[in-house]
Amino acid sequence: MAALRHTRDNPLRVALAGFGNVGRQLAPRLAAGEIPQVRLVAISAADLDRARAASAGLDPRPLVLPAAELPAHADVVVECATYDAFPEIARATLTAGKTLLAVSVGALAANLDLIDLAERYGGVIQIANGAMPGLDEIRCAREAGIGTVTLASRIRPDSLAKEPYVRAQGFDFAAPPKAPVRVFQGTAREAAAAFPRHFNVAVALSLAGIGLDRTRIEVWCDPDIPGAIHHVEVESEAVRLDMTAHNRPSPANRNTSRIVAPSILAALRNMVSPIRVGS
Repeated sequence: MAALRHTRDNPLRVALAGFGNVGRQLAPRLAAGEIPQVRLVAISAADLDRARAASAGLDPRPLVLPAAELPAHADVVVECATYDAFPEIARATLTAGKTLLAVSVGALAANLDLIDLAERYGGVIQIANGAMPGLDEIRCAREAGIGTVTLASRIRPDSLAKEPYVRAQGFDFAAPPKAPVRVFQGTAREAAAAFPRHFNVAVALSLAGIGLDRTRIEVWCDPDIPGAIHHVEVESEAVRLDMTAHNRPSPANRNTSRIVAPSILAALRNMVSPIRVGS
């Protein structure tokens, strides 16, 4: 039997769990039918009244609901909220057997039971992380056998200055350093714990490759970059990878890479496309 195909008349129903910078970039494009086989049906946010006001101009206008109610209306819940909100959104979506398209995947490292929850209820966790290069090729390399994965990330001082881990190490970036400074070296699991709200890339890379405890991470504070730079090196039986992503910051929030919202659109488009590029 052929798989169910989503069409204009039978669209993939999508809800946005989070209506901040990323959600507000996605909503008008989805509501306008940029992906004809996808329909925006609902939105959630920490402040529902503000979300109603901000979404009032969308046509068709989506429902505005608490996060726990989104899965009843949607096939896919796009989590574009915060580290703290991620577990609640994920549990509601996965126990309903729906697909969670996740942005704040750094929170998954501290909530690995969500993977078991997805398996138990038939839900799916899909990671949209456009800031990290080459995840598809890394997944291919894993099938052949990977020896090492390393990530060196360069972050602007203003993004690191208030991080508790950075301050606990004695760094003060209120005034930018004159040269790059390494602030962290360790495993991806340790990086996710040290930078829980800002290091989704380490967790995404680990899940694509060889896991949280074998993936090695360095974090540098770099005063001379406009946006985060992520350099990945992979040694595999099949291929050697050397990849760098120079991310441009979002105009509305410099702590978010501009590529995040397009990565979600690309993932949704892939879900409804008759041809899928990548393994």
